[in-house]
Amino acid sequence: MTRFAFVFSLALAANFNAASAQDFNAAPPNAPGQRPAFEGQTRAPIINDRVALSREIIADGLENPWGMDQLPDGSWLVTERPGRMRVVAADGTVSAPVQGLPEVDARRQGGLLDVVVRDDFDKTRRVWWSYAEPRGAGKNATAVATGVLSKDGSRMTGVRVIFQQQPAWNSTLHFGSRLVFDRSGALFVTTGERSLPEPRQLAQDVSTHIGKVLRIDPMGGPADGNPKLPGGKPEIWSYGHRNIQSAALGPDGALWIVEHGPRGGDELNRPEPGLNYGWPVITYGEDYSGAPIGDGITAKAGMEQPIYYWDPVIAPSGMAFYDGAMFQEWQGSILIGGLHVQALVRLEVDGGRVTGEARYPQGIGRVRDVDVARDGAVMILTDSRNGALIRLTPQS
Repeated sequence: MTRFAFVFSLALAANFNAASAQDFNAAPPNAPGQRPAFEGQTRAPIINDRVALSREIIADGLENPWGMDQLPDGSWLVTERPGRMRVVAADGTVSAPVQGLPEVDARRQGGLLDVVVRDDFDKTRRVWWSYAEPRGAGKNATAVATGVLSKDGSRMTGVRVIFQQQPAWNSTLHFGSRLVFDRSGALFVTTGERSLPEPRQLAQDVSTHIGKVLRIDPMGGPADGNPKLPGGKPEIWSYGHRNIQSAALGPDGALWIVEHGPRGGDELNRPEPGLNYGWPVITYGEDYSGAPIGDGITAKAGMEQPIYYWDPVIAPSGMAFYDGAMFQEWQGSILIGGLHVQALVRLEVDGGRVTGEARYPQGIGRVRDVDVARDGAVMILTDSRNGALIRLTPQS
């Protein structure tokens, strides 16, 4: 594994951005007969902010990297979906795989997924990660584990599994899964609905963890203050979700998510406790065959509307609110990784509504995760067999 220590300056001039903007907002929708529930719910005005970026590849040769979090010394914990966690130093040196992690099911979309630490890592060295856990007979499910990283970064000790999605399923798709700490110290866990026609219906069944936002104690069990749903799992925060691979805590202290739609219908939501976000009963997308999902409806009483949706999709993965010093015009913006559009997607939000959208640098690769470094740089992971940790800064 090697590091390419070069900087590629990618100028996003106004005319380039404008041309690209026309392309992505003029693309025909997958479900042309559908209409948004309110003005601005989709295809927000294009942001032409004349941003020019410098792109530095910190480390490459990462195999399908999925999640990352920065450590106090400036290094990064990075997961690779086949089951490896590595420490990437600030100079780009990539460690050997961290030892002591549990077995993962890495078929198709499964494997080692997100990773997070808390602000007290210097004292505790505790790490949390999510993964597709094998359960026997071809079944698997999303799980979360925690452990203590040795001082030399080589091994995880005291590993314990603190959450196991129920039920397990014989599927290799739609595991979720992002991990986000809230301000009280509880841990949000996002899950998928396993994709297949039968389990997807369980997104509406609160006796399961399928297609849910969950909120747990960081050492296991449901967190205090969760909604009490009749017959529901005590870990559930919200339900009726498809496949949530983007999540972040907003400046308002609330959790925001972006979930994959089918063909069309990626959704930005701010999940409230105990509420139903509709999948698979309502959606702004359609099935991959072109057939409607269920009755083909986009609204129903008792089900929440997305704040914003994309049709055609961006295929969202990874999310951060920008609060750094480098991009002053981006303060408070939502940054989302785009797998399908191969770009960093930026949303401007005002009063809980999306007021503008931009995408850059287009063609950078499948953006799997997004974070903001302590110095204000934007960090992204590209998802491929030769994936990379990339640092984006304003071009001087």
